Amino acid sequence: MNSKQSPWNDSAEALKEHVRTLCRQAGAAACGFARVAPVPEDQRALYRQWLRQNRHADMEYMERYTDVRDNPALLLDGARTIISLAFPYTAPGVKRSPLFADYALGDDYHDVLRKRLTPVADALEAIYPGTRICIDTAPLRERYWATRAGIGYIGLNNQLIVPGIGSAVFLAEILWTAALPPDTPLTSTNCSRCGACLRACPGTALNHDGSALDARRCLSYLTIENRGALTTPLRGRIYGCDICRDVCPEAHPTLPVEILPEFTPRPTLLTLRVADITAMTQETFSLTFRRSAIKRAKLAGLLRNAQAASELTDNL
Repeated sequence: MNSKQSPWNDSAEALKEHVRTLCRQAGAAACGFARVAPVPEDQRALYRQWLRQNRHADMEYMERYTDVRDNPALLLDGARTIISLAFPYTAPGVKRSPLFADYALGDDYHDVLRKRLTPVADALEAIYPGTRICIDTAPLRERYWATRAGIGYIGLNNQLIVPGIGSAVFLAEILWTAALPPDTPLTSTNCSRCGACLRACPGTALNHDGSALDARRCLSYLTIENRGALTTPLRGRIYGCDICRDVCPEAHPTLPVEILPEFTPRPTLLTLRVADITAMTQETFSLTFRRSAIKRAKLAGLLRNAQAASELTDNL
C-alpha cells in the first residue's frame, strides 16, 4: 500500500485483523483474504464445459461476462484484494419450514448483506479508496474465491463448507484496491466423498466426482429459476431444497453459530401451508413475501409448485 495514503503500511497483518473485526461485527462468521488474479485455466475450462453441456439449464445470464468471471480485476479498476465472507443463515434449533428452503425464511440476503457491509466498505474507503461489494449478483466465482481466501472447501454436493460452521451460509465479497497479504488457500478438503448427497438427491443432479451440478435436475433450480414444467417430483418443499445439505455429515456446525436478526425465520412463513399458497392472489403474494427471496419464483411459479405438491399428496 502507498504509505502516503495508508497509516497501516507497516502493519498489514494488523490491518487484516482490523478488517476481520469489522466483518465479524457485521455478522460474518468467516473472513479471508485472497489476491486478485485471473482464474486458472483448468477452472475456466471446467466452467465452459459445464455451459456446453447445458447444465446451467435456461439460466442464460451464466453465459454472460465470462471475461469478468475469469478475472475479477475487471469488476473494479485497480482491485488487488478479495475479502471473502460467510454469513450463517440458520443454526441448530432454528425453526424450519415444510415448504421453503432455510435460506429464504428471513429477509432477502442481497438487501441484508449489502446494508450490513456498506459501513465496512466505507471504513475501508477511509483507509484506502476503492471498494466494491459483491453479493451473488456480480459475475464472480464466489466458491472458488472462498477457497482461495481459506474460509472453506467445496464438498461433493458442490456447496462451500466452512469448517466448524457448515454449509448453511451466504457468501459475499468486498473487492479492495489495497494490497493485503493473502491467507493460505484451503486446497485440501475434509469431504469424505461418502456419497450421501448423491444418493439423497431427488433428481440425481450431482455426479460422482463433484465436478458439476446439473441444474436441469436440481429441485432448487426447478422450483425457483425454472419457468417451465417441473421435471422432477417434489419432496415436500415447494421453494428450494436442502436435502443434500441435510444428509451431509460435514455440513452442520460444530461451533456455536449466530445468525443475523434479519435472517430469523418469519412466523408467517413458518405457518404457511400448500392450501394457503394455492389461494394466493398477486396482492397477497406481494404482501406475504415482501423483502423475501421467495419473490424470485413469482406467483405463477409458486402456484405451479404448490399444485405439484398437492397432486403428490393426493396420490399418496
